[in-house]
Amino acid sequence: MTRNCAALQKILYVEDEEDIRAVAELALESVGGFTLRSCGSGQQALQEAPDFAPDLILLDVMMPGMDGPSTFEALMGIPDLADTPVIFMTAKVQSDEVAYYKKLGAIDVIPKPFDPMSLADQIRSIWARMED
Repeated sequence: MTRNCAALQKILYVEDEEDIRAVAELALESVGGFTLRSCGSGQQALQEAPDFAPDLILLDVMMPGMDGPSTFEALMGIPDLADTPVIFMTAKVQSDEVAYYKKLGAIDVIPKPFDPMSLADQIRSIWARMED
C-alpha cells in the first residue's frame, strides 16, 4: 500500500469515552490540523464512514456493543473502505494483543493513555512508514 504522507487529511475517530474523544479531537484538529469525524460507537462509525471517506481510521478497542475488532471487520466489509488503513488505540498493548490487532489488518497500535501533544506526529510517523 503506497500512500503519499501529505495525503493524510481526513481521520475517522471511533471512541466511546466522551472525555477521551474530546482530548483527541483537540489534539488532532487544533494541534495536528487534520479534518476529523468523531464517532461514539462502532454503529455510528458504520453509518458515517462511507460518506466521510476517511484516509485513516483510529479505532478504540474496548467499546460497548460493537467492540473495536468487530467494528474493524464491519468497516472493512464496506467496499469503499476496504483499503483504508486502521490504527487501534487501546490500553491493551501486551505483545500478544498487539499481534492480534495486526493480524486483523491494523497498520499499528497506539497505546492509551496517549500524549495529546504528540498524537498527531505519532500518526504521521505511522502513516509515513506505510510508504516503506
